Amino acid sequence: MTEKAKQAGGEISIRHAKKSFRIEGRTLEVLGDIDLTIEAGDIVSIIGASGCGKSTLLRLIAGLDFPDGGEVRIGGKKVEKPSVNVGVLFQESRLLPWDTTEKNIAFGLPEKFPRDQKKKLVAEYMHLVGLDGFEKALPSQLSGGMQKRVAIARTLINRPGVLLLDEPFGALDAFTRMNLQEEIIRIRKQERMTTVLVTHDIDEAIYMGNKVIIMSAKPGVISKVIRVELPEPRRRTSGDFALLRARVFREFYGEQELPEEYSI
Repeated sequence: MTEKAKQAGGEISIRHAKKSFRIEGRTLEVLGDIDLTIEAGDIVSIIGASGCGKSTLLRLIAGLDFPDGGEVRIGGKKVEKPSVNVGVLFQESRLLPWDTTEKNIAFGLPEKFPRDQKKKLVAEYMHLVGLDGFEKALPSQLSGGMQKRVAIARTLINRPGVLLLDEPFGALDAFTRMNLQEEIIRIRKQERMTTVLVTHDIDEAIYMGNKVIIMSAKPGVISKVIRVELPEPRRRTSGDFALLRARVFREFYGEQELPEEYSI
């Protein structure tokens, strides 16, 4: 890896960010006053009910949309447009069905990138995500988990300092999802990326994040930040994990009765 790849990703600073949309002649306030700092190289998880603005907040960080008020900065620089320094992984893999694995991964690189360097870099990232031997495979010939690995490699090939994950494993089976969670944890530590994960899965939020940020809706605001102080590697079956899971559930859902799987 290059020295650039070994440097920690930039700090994300969100100051008084607000966002509204016009829908059928009325204004819908999606994000209220969002104030948040994510330290360089850290990973945080964001959970909240559907419609609370989680994905909208991610789009503001990515430069895919812009706040009506306030600002977003990465590494001290105001976010005003998308950047190769910010990689986004969506729930859908969004692969080109007519292209091979290596071509789908290379699609993330600038068009004028030197061919020999492109080939070397694609091979490096195929190895990083465990796809050696599938260079010529089409998406239709890959499992859902393998397609997601292609999408991960394509997202990472520009070596972004910031990685944004918008429910990337939501459509996968539990076993594949846990395997890819481990892959992302391993890769982001190696690349030292500042990472933001949006998820509906409380276990995933705790397992992957150093902080769990809980958002409430109408408008979307940060209602609670819970620090995850569990030893690594984390164990989903540990008593401390179960206690934290129950705490996050109560903060998220209130004092309603815990489902059996959240009981201690």
